[in-house]
Amino acid sequence: MSVTTNTSFRTQQFIERELQYGAHNYHPLPVVLERGEGVFLWDVDGKRYYDFLSGYSAVNQGHCHPKIVGALIEQAQKLTLTSRAFHSDLLGEYAQYITTYFGYDKVLPMNSGVEAVETALKLARRWGYDRKGIPVNQAKIVAVEGNFHGRTLNVVSFSTDPSSRDGFGPFMPGYEIVPYNDLEALAEALNDPQVAGFLVEPIQGEAGVFVPDDGYLAAAYDLCKRANVLFIGDEIQTGLARTGKLLACDHENIRPDILILGKALSGGTLPISAVLADDDVMLCIKAGEHGSTYGGNPLACKVAIAALEVIREEGLAENAAQLGAYFRQRIQQLQHPFIKQVRGKGLLNAIVIEHINPDAAWHLCLVLKDQGLLAKPTHGDKIRFAPPLVINKTQLDDSLSIIEKSLAKLADLV
Repeated sequence: MSVTTNTSFRTQQFIERELQYGAHNYHPLPVVLERGEGVFLWDVDGKRYYDFLSGYSAVNQGHCHPKIVGALIEQAQKLTLTSRAFHSDLLGEYAQYITTYFGYDKVLPMNSGVEAVETALKLARRWGYDRKGIPVNQAKIVAVEGNFHGRTLNVVSFSTDPSSRDGFGPFMPGYEIVPYNDLEALAEALNDPQVAGFLVEPIQGEAGVFVPDDGYLAAAYDLCKRANVLFIGDEIQTGLARTGKLLACDHENIRPDILILGKALSGGTLPISAVLADDDVMLCIKAGEHGSTYGGNPLACKVAIAALEVIREEGLAENAAQLGAYFRQRIQQLQHPFIKQVRGKGLLNAIVIEHINPDAAWHLCLVLKDQGLLAKPTHGDKIRFAPPLVINKTQLDDSLSIIEKSLAKLADLV
């Protein structure tokens, strides 16, 4: 199967310059983007696209949301950074706002998602020593197969993805991996008294939008409580209304002991992440034992408040729940022979492409791009469909038409 994609000379110039001077650690679609608004992106030639990746769910509120951008501009003209060597007038306001919003005692602000994951893991280990009484340097964290929590050396130490892990050892000890969605294996791992925490994505995003069985998260949470182990919820991609609830854990009415947020916490304007926990956990880390130059900076505080306000004011969780169910129903009704499976929750969805050839998902994304919709394969045969949560039904219907038309064009090429 041969698929060609339409790229202009101008687009090629941008791509070639990036390849010449930038590291080759990504394999992007051949499109060069210049502008965004709401659910749309425009390339350097002025062509408009539906964005069905949303910056890996960092742009839940839509591109360049006026309220979020307004907060950024206002604060950027006033004060952007103090470092945590001093107090700022906004950190307390933000801390009060976000802890009240999610119902926790304390927040530890960070920047990128993986920084927040690292922070949560340090916090869990420290809690294990100070509160659970685990012998020094013996604390363990249980994680699951297929996880994606970032790409630092520590985090890839418990990855099962060869592309993230191979060639980067030696790895950090102290992790045990169990199968995802397997309560029996988790229960066995938690029998070890040296386990301090269980780290899990409520839905595995990067692995291809794997949704666990109903009841898995609640049962896993109960197992953690019985074993005196912290349940650490990585809601960096699934949180902030993406799955049709404020948090994906809300679908099973569980409250992580440590909650990790990122991505849409800034609405796609700058890196902002957060770790939330109650005092018994959070106050295990004392002054000088953890920090970040940019973490909790005034600009981030102002932007994050605005981003969280937009989620509630515009009913983004409710929109994601309603349109996500509609999207899955419409895709399933196609009964297309190339679609092996449809899965997801809210507006975090994926299709699994039948193995017509190893690059079929990539080729379909190229066809989608030419038809005006941007999506990206993950793990070879899966395509994630995750538009900004501000999308409306008319726009979604238009996008579904593009997907159906693109599947037909791909069929002609087979």
